[in-house]
Amino acid sequence: MRSFYLTDVGKVRDHNEDSVIIVENDEKSYLMAIADGMGGHSAGEVASSIAIKYLESQFLSSFKGMNKVDAVNWIRDSVDEINSLIFKYEDEHPESKGMGTTLVLAILTKDYLLFGNVGDSSGFVMKDGNLHKVTYDHTLVNLLVSAGELTKEEASVHPKKNVLMKALGATEEVDVDIFDCNMDITEILLSSDGLTGMLDREGIEKVLLGEGDIEEKVLKLIRKANNRGGTDNISVAYLVREEGEDK
Repeated sequence: MRSFYLTDVGKVRDHNEDSVIIVENDEKSYLMAIADGMGGHSAGEVASSIAIKYLESQFLSSFKGMNKVDAVNWIRDSVDEINSLIFKYEDEHPESKGMGTTLVLAILTKDYLLFGNVGDSSGFVMKDGNLHKVTYDHTLVNLLVSAGELTKEEASVHPKKNVLMKALGATEEVDVDIFDCNMDITEILLSSDGLTGMLDREGIEKVLLGEGDIEEKVLKLIRKANNRGGTDNISVAYLVREEGEDK
């Protein structure tokens, strides 16, 4: 495996509320995760950091010998615990009230690939030279598109396109979407909406299929998002399976 991740403040925000990680455990399994925080007084940065630090710690200490069912339960339990930790922090720091974070993660083992998602950060896979979005954005406009009340084109310019319907820290109970993916993939990409808000799927795919190593491609994605306005923090986590690896 080859992997690289990077986060950038963008061109408009004065600080970065995203957190991102790729980590490998002793069993050669991989966790990729991005959390896009929200909330004033740097509270979004705290919420996203709580999520990523918890996932890293638990993945390295407890994610061992898990079959797919165990892994699904591990994702659900982890999301529940992160949600509780965010509310606990708010109780201890009243000035942070209202903070929260999105979360998208991927777990790749030799036997399965799972995605988990809450909010509007995105997970993609590359298969047969085509980039496919795996996750579903929990936004108001996406809900309206699904209900047939908006077209995708209308949603892309809607004044409330960034209104979230789900986030960690928003409600006492949170449901995480979990996606079980075919292992016949060559690449995994996670991003915050700072990237997908500036580049569509085709634009991201073009960069990933172009020239350059993985670091150059991640940098190019961030540069393109900034060139188109960089209105939000931009985070990317990218993993490529080497040729000849079992799929």
